[in-house]
Order: sequence, then structure tokens, then C-alpha cells
Amino acid sequence: MRFANKIESIKNEILGIDYSLSVAFVDVHKSREINKKYRKKNRATNVLSFSLRQGFGELVLCPNVIKIEAENFNKTYSEWLGQLVIHGMLHLKGMKHSSTMEVAENFYWEKYDKEHNGWNRRRVLVDEGHSRRVHKRRKKS
Repeated sequence: MRFANKIESIKNEILGIDYSLSVAFVDVHKSREINKKYRKKNRATNVLSFSLRQGFGELVLCPNVIKIEAENFNKTYSEWLGQLVIHGMLHLKGMKHSSTMEVAENFYWEKYDKEHNGWNRRRVLVDEGHSRRVHKRRKKS
């Protein structure tokens, strides 16, 4: 399933079928500029959520930041991107950082990760003898 279809499916469940969502990918400089302007934080960030008006919103994602964070969290880029999309949508729904939001994030992540057979085409296996990750391509169905 394509990334856009995954986002659409998640959006429909979290925000509703009538919600209009745009997703923008920006570079580090633009992410920093937007974050500074709207959040008064002078650094690039992974995702920003903007509720534009009733039933309309936008997610602004910075792939460079997401890639670095994914490596730091020992996740694939696709996994971390998926989790951040869910995180951003929950903000658009009106949720603030809290344990309730964490529970919702985990619920949607587990649901969509299973439904879509993972967010990426490869699985990571651990080679116990060498303490390193081994990537295995998933068979196409």
C-alpha cells in the first residue's frame, strides 16, 4: 500500500472522512523557520500540526530530522514517519501531550502497522552472533 493511501486511511479514522488534510515535506531550514515563527523555538523539528479552520489542517514534516531521530530510536525511517503522522493527526484532533495521547498513539500505531503489514518493505532481524541488524526484504504479495 502506498504511503498516501496509508495516510488517508489513518486520517479517516482519526480525523474523519470529511476532514481535509494536506501534508508538506520541508527541508531543515524551512522547518526551523516555521517552528521559530509559530512556536518560538529556533530549531528544526520533525512534525508540526496546523489546524487551519474547522475540518481543515496541515502536517509539516521534515525528512532530514525524521531520518536522524529514526536512527537514534533504532527505528526505520518509515516506522518513525508513520508514528509522527499519527502524532500530528492527534494534535489536529485537539489532543495535547499526555499519557492519554500516548495511549492513542500506541493504539493507532499497532492497528495500522498490523493492517498494512508494516510501514516499509523490509524487516530487521537481529544477528545474535554478530550483534548487528540484518535487513531482509519482505516478499511481495
